[in-house]
Amino acid sequence: MKVLGVILFLLILAGVSYSKDKEIPNIHLQESLSIIHPLTAYESMVESSHEYSYESYEWCIPQEGFFTPGLGDAADNINIESQGESYTESQGESNTVVEALYKTHGFNKAVENSIYFFSNKIKERFGRSLSRSGKYLSMMTEIFSEKGLPKELVFLPLIESGFNMYAYSPKRAAGLWQFIASTGKKYGLKIDWWVDERRDPIKATVAAAEYLSDLYDMFGSWNLALAAYNGGEGRILRALNKTKTNDFWTLRGTKHIRKETKDYVPFYIAATAIAVDPEGFGFQDVSYHEPLTYDEVVIDSPMDIKAIAGYAEVDVKQIQELNPELKRWSTPPNVLSYTLRLPFGTKERFLANISNDTDERKFSIDYYTVKKGDTVKKIAKRFAISSEAIFELNSFSKNSQLKAGSTILIPPKEFAHLTKDIKNKKTITKHKKLKRASKKSKKPYLVTSNEKKRETPHMLID
Repeated sequence: MKVLGVILFLLILAGVSYSKDKEIPNIHLQESLSIIHPLTAYESMVESSHEYSYESYEWCIPQEGFFTPGLGDAADNINIESQGESYTESQGESNTVVEALYKTHGFNKAVENSIYFFSNKIKERFGRSLSRSGKYLSMMTEIFSEKGLPKELVFLPLIESGFNMYAYSPKRAAGLWQFIASTGKKYGLKIDWWVDERRDPIKATVAAAEYLSDLYDMFGSWNLALAAYNGGEGRILRALNKTKTNDFWTLRGTKHIRKETKDYVPFYIAATAIAVDPEGFGFQDVSYHEPLTYDEVVIDSPMDIKAIAGYAEVDVKQIQELNPELKRWSTPPNVLSYTLRLPFGTKERFLANISNDTDERKFSIDYYTVKKGDTVKKIAKRFAISSEAIFELNSFSKNSQLKAGSTILIPPKEFAHLTKDIKNKKTITKHKKLKRASKKSKKPYLVTSNEKKRETPHMLID
């Protein structure tokens, strides 16, 4: 039993170099199956006791010859090198990193049980999240280092989105860092009909770094900052005021924060420990995705994603995966210029091909002549497009009146399906059923994140 929980804070961040994208995993837009409900419902999983001692986790520190050593020398001196395959350092240095993690965040039965759950009960799913992390960790570490944040915080998406940039919760939190729209906009992410920068891995990571930094400045404790990231700073501030404590583990033993927030910090500690030493927890030969590498080019007019792919001579899917913030068939027409990411090594080819193209129409649009009795809703239904698309393309307000004989813009027929926002009905239905079931059983309904501030993320994605 103890062997299953042995924690090595080694490897920190599977060595990946931040340049800009190569191999993108096959991630689907509707891939958002949460596992947090069975996680929080697992009765023996997380104990309510908040007491812990430094000595109590000695069994979780690697013993010489027992595990493969990993990368690292101290929690504040973690480095990532572009090595791609193996990461080795001395056992003593690895132990120092483990101790630093526990000294910073604490260790108790809740952490121990969380480790057991991740490495046994949901091992396969957690392993897929580890694999996806390889694409982003180096980039995230660079950004967090520039912001002066602890580098191990880059593992937080393991319990937020499973490192799936398309993760979308029933509460409308999106992206790797599971921002709701209001928080995303507060930290500079653009969210409109054309783009959702919560899905941009780089911009969202910058926003997350700034948000986490603000939370730490507010609370002076990383445990409380993490709890606030999950539960909302207002809720945590009120709980601290009521309990007259400034310690997360003390707060955890009260009724003033929700259970999902009580479990969030143990989950983070456990997930991070496993992430930095997957082999130590039985995750053998994790196949990390290739690091994010790409070229950038600025375009000064809207352009179809299909046209972009043609000029770069790559598959449309590659452009979509490198620019996941794009929600429609093209770059947004409501900006003066747009910075595109292209597959690494294709920039010159893209520029050469576009300069030789005499066709100036690179943005697809159709025209429709309004008939007597037409309304936006009727036109949208006729062409199987969303009403929002017509409003957006024509800068209509909700009260705009259509005039018979006038010409309006509508999306091309081939892109009609891209005018409607994808809603994961299956996940939302499951979310509602679980909530109703919890009420019938008189057990508290457990969500995976704050319902009002940050909303419900999908902690691990299949």
